[in-house]
Amino acid sequence: MIPIEKLPVFYIPHGGGPWHAMGDESGDPAGYEKLRVYLANLGKTYKKNIKNILVVSAHWEETVPTIYCEKNPRLYYDYYGFPPSTYHLKWSASGNPTLEVRVDELLRNNGFATQRDTERGYDHGAFVPLMVAFPKAQIPVIQLSLMHGLDPQQHIEMGKALEPLRSEGVLIIGSGMSYHNMRGFMSGNNDITAVSKKFDDWLTGTVMLQDSIERNNALIHWHQAPGARECHPRSEHLVPLFLIAGAAGNDAGQHDYSEILMDVAISGYKFG
Repeated sequence: MIPIEKLPVFYIPHGGGPWHAMGDESGDPAGYEKLRVYLANLGKTYKKNIKNILVVSAHWEETVPTIYCEKNPRLYYDYYGFPPSTYHLKWSASGNPTLEVRVDELLRNNGFATQRDTERGYDHGAFVPLMVAFPKAQIPVIQLSLMHGLDPQQHIEMGKALEPLRSEGVLIIGSGMSYHNMRGFMSGNNDITAVSKKFDDWLTGTVMLQDSIERNNALIHWHQAPGARECHPRSEHLVPLFLIAGAAGNDAGQHDYSEILMDVAISGYKFG
């Protein structure tokens, strides 16, 4: 058997709502050009090595880790106040029941109760960035929920349980936002921008630590970082990073994307 190259894992920003479908003839909404290029390059760079995609979005929480998989998945338009056309977007990536069983097995073997969902659909935290990265929808996708409580340690352990998938042709993506305070977006407030940069600097330094134990311990105590609660009044958009850090194993993070987006510092990270 030809060995499969171990894939990296990613924590990516999914942006605001269906931003990818909000542009006009002049291009994307202000500030989003770089994010589109980043996501498109991610897809082009790794497409040939990817057999399946497992995506974890900030926009789905359940009591136990829950796996969404359908033969013909639907899109869940979980956003409000956008143009009617954005509620008719299509993206036809198939599910993969074999991967669903494998994810369930890995989680259960590591002490997690699980459940399955066959009706929800991919939420915008999943389908928006994947539509940009993999527009032809040629790679099967399943989605995994976060757990209620958003406990950092639990999600790191979830990621550790899923690390073997990286050597099985599965691209694991955590989709969130490294800053997520609705009052801060597009505020035009320089103080808010400055606070976001302080937290972003801390987060980037933590992700890039060479010692994975030190890194994960720092992430568990993320709320002690400069500007933590100003940037994340609630942590759901940060929690996918914890799972990705667990799945990274001993691989240090790289600062893969950086931009001032909607007036705040936003970052994306790659491990491996």
